[in-house]
Amino acid sequence: MSAASIPPGGKPLASGGEWLPMGRRERLMTILWPSFVMAGVLETLVFVVVDPSTLAWFDGPALGWPRQAVYTVTFFIFWAAITAAGAMTAFLNRCPTRGA
Repeated sequence: MSAASIPPGGKPLASGGEWLPMGRRERLMTILWPSFVMAGVLETLVFVVVDPSTLAWFDGPALGWPRQAVYTVTFFIFWAAITAAGAMTAFLNRCPTRGA
């Protein structure tokens, strides 16, 4: 079966015949897992050039947070932003339901 015949959000049956729609958990993981990986990559790239101990709010004093706290909060911010982008893409890529 060619890739062109795969409907968005579908998965093959074991018999190789028809396509079934993905469940909610599978759709959620197709968004969360890649965004998790890319948040880790983005955090690594950012903190290669930025020292977390020198972060400050708009020319104010340094935050004074431990490095681990800065890494953790930043990772979750990146993860949330990338997840939102993936969720929006999945939402806009939905197939119309049959008979509608």
